[in-house]
Amino acid sequence: MKLKAKNSSLKMSNNSFVINVAKGMLVAVCVSLILVLLFAFILKFTNIPESTIKPVNQVIKGLSILIGVFIALKKSKDLGLVSGLLIGFLYTIVAFVIFSCLGGVFAFDITFLTDILFGAVMGAICGIICVNLKKSTN
Repeated sequence: MKLKAKNSSLKMSNNSFVINVAKGMLVAVCVSLILVLLFAFILKFTNIPESTIKPVNQVIKGLSILIGVFIALKKSKDLGLVSGLLIGFLYTIVAFVIFSCLGGVFAFDITFLTDILFGAVMGAICGIICVNLKKSTN
């Protein structure tokens, strides 16, 4: 009987893990789309130099991953590193596909690889912080 209980709780745990990762990735993509649209609107009506676009895009990516991870893991007490890493990794790939479709250019280069690495590391760090903040408050 105990073995069945363990297996069913493991299935529930795996199911909620996948749901949390998917939710975090989707939230991060939505936040990113909103912030990029807002930044494009600001660029349209101001004289901000083009040299600020890349740094602002990196901040938008980081903020999107941060918000996605914190929302996805708000009830989780473990697997912060793995969940955050996957959220950041998947977000980077999905955001690349979406923004490449919008821009009409798919460029698989070193920049894309560094973006994947940045997204995964940022997600992992946010996941660790998120889970440990919850442990320390309980």
